[in-house]
Amino acid sequence: MNKEKRADIFRRLRENNPGPTTELHYSTPFELLVAVVLSAQATDRGVNKATANLFPVASTPEAILALGEDGLKEHIKTIGLFNSKAANIIKLCRMLVDRHGGEVPRTRQELEALPGVGRKTANVILNTAFGEPTMAVDTHIFRVANRTGLAPGKNVREVEDRLMRWTPREFLQDAHHWLILHGRYVCVARKPRCGACVIHDLCEYRDKTEA
Repeated sequence: MNKEKRADIFRRLRENNPGPTTELHYSTPFELLVAVVLSAQATDRGVNKATANLFPVASTPEAILALGEDGLKEHIKTIGLFNSKAANIIKLCRMLVDRHGGEVPRTRQELEALPGVGRKTANVILNTAFGEPTMAVDTHIFRVANRTGLAPGKNVREVEDRLMRWTPREFLQDAHHWLILHGRYVCVARKPRCGACVIHDLCEYRDKTEA
């Protein structure tokens, strides 16, 4: 795929959704961090349901530490892997208080040093909370990048590096949101909705569907 076609793809995605953002509900960088940690192997809808009860009670590291691990579990027990997630969030909150004055750090190295925070989560925080042009490659982006020919790669890091290198600068800030939403609602895993796709004629997928 050449750079002109890539630019056309992102141009259409922008026209279709000029102001994309995460579907997780949050009001501070810390709330976003907690929500993203909770979202691993869980739906955004399920996370939002849990945090709607959690955040009014505890929306800072100090408040979650005051709840304790058992108290936190009571608020997130509807989410998969809630036991391990609660343990990580308590450790994460302790580190934020002890090392960062209760604030979410703004560097990749410091974010990835937090319990339960990997590269993808760090990229989400850097992009969505702090406005950095990063690419948080999840299963949706990995599928879309490979299926369309936009940035094929054998693993998520390869796809991330190629998207960062090949995405035109003007689209980079919002690119990962467009690709996630496209993969979640249009270019779905089992049977892509090619008939409803705004980039169907630019996509290089060979087995397009009619629907």
